[in-house]
Amino acid sequence: MHFQRHHTGGCASAYDGVAFVRRNSEIRNPDGTPVFIADDIMAPQGWSQVAVDVLAQKYFRKAGVPDLTEPVAEDGVPDWLQRRRPAEGATLGAERDARQVFHRLAGAWTYWGWKGGYFSGEEDAQAYYDEMRAMLARQMAAPNSPQWFNTGLHW
Repeated sequence: MHFQRHHTGGCASAYDGVAFVRRNSEIRNPDGTPVFIADDIMAPQGWSQVAVDVLAQKYFRKAGVPDLTEPVAEDGVPDWLQRRRPAEGATLGAERDARQVFHRLAGAWTYWGWKGGYFSGEEDAQAYYDEMRAMLARQMAAPNSPQWFNTGLHW
């Protein structure tokens, strides 16, 4: 398949025009006791507080996210699309930035499409990856909950 750029043509980044800011997420019981608190997370500035709360509470990976990774070399897979594993000395933690989630989702979908032979070439795969991240950040596209939870955990 060929992919035309609609949101990322001529952009330096899939996130050009999207400001990411530090946000707090807090969910409380009716009696005021906290159910969930996540301070100092990064999310698109234009997102509603409810959207930030859902992302932080439900869709951020809570553990097992390495701060340092290295590629898992695979014949025929472009360097930028290769799966990654924790590097020597990596510390495991949680996702704290919406861009980590967008990368995890769009990257895994692009990787699966590449492995399945769906893209006409690397340029089309890169366009799909960039366009999908741009659309996720702008809330123009969104998968169902199982995708947010599970996609890309092993990519």
